[in-house]
Parts: sequence; structure tokens; C-alpha cells
Amino acid sequence: MSAKFENEIGTIYINAEVISTIAGAAAMECYGLVGMASKSAADGLVKLLKRDNMHRGVKIHLDENAIVIDLYVIIQFGTKISTVADNIIDKVKYNVENQTGMKVKSVNINVEGVRVQEV
Repeated sequence: MSAKFENEIGTIYINAEVISTIAGAAAMECYGLVGMASKSAADGLVKLLKRDNMHRGVKIHLDENAIVIDLYVIIQFGTKISTVADNIIDKVKYNVENQTGMKVKSVNINVEGVRVQEV
């Protein structure tokens, strides 16, 4: 699946994995986020993803020329989840809209776990 963006010069197709990588990188910059999560469908275990696979913790849906982003995250223990989620939403929305030129309809945060961040 790829996003389609049209302007006066022509049409631009952006692969969903590119948008996922932009969203994942933006989220990782936020304070209170330990990392992106990948849920195993077979056993329901949550796995912390490394930086090179963080796009797997992001799901992209297209809805009438707007992007809907679902993030699966692990939050740092001792931080206020709602504040961290608000910061992630703002940062991801800004970065994706700024870098792709497309409208982000919504950013949904799915907290898959809470962990103590290792120093």
C-alpha cells in the first residue's frame, strides 16, 4: 500500500513503510518512550523493537487522502502516560505532515507495556 499525493507538477507515491519509519523515528525522540512494540499474534507476547525495526510498531491506514497512524509503544515506568502520549501524538503528526506534505487525520497510541528504562 502506498499513499498518493497530487500537486500541480504531478503525482507522488509514498510507500507506507516510509511513513512508518518517519512516524517511528519521531516517536522515539519523545521523552518517556522506551521503544516501539511488536505484538506476536501467536502467543500475545509484546516484544521491544530495535531502532532498525521500529517501523513494525507502526500501522498506517489511508482514509480519504489523509493518514491514520496507529503506534504500539512501551512507556517508561514512572512517567504520566497521558502526557507522554500527547507529546508523541503532537511530534508524530507534525513530522509526518511536514515531511510528506499529506494530512494526518489521527494518531492512535496503543500502550503495550510499561518498563523501567535501563541506563
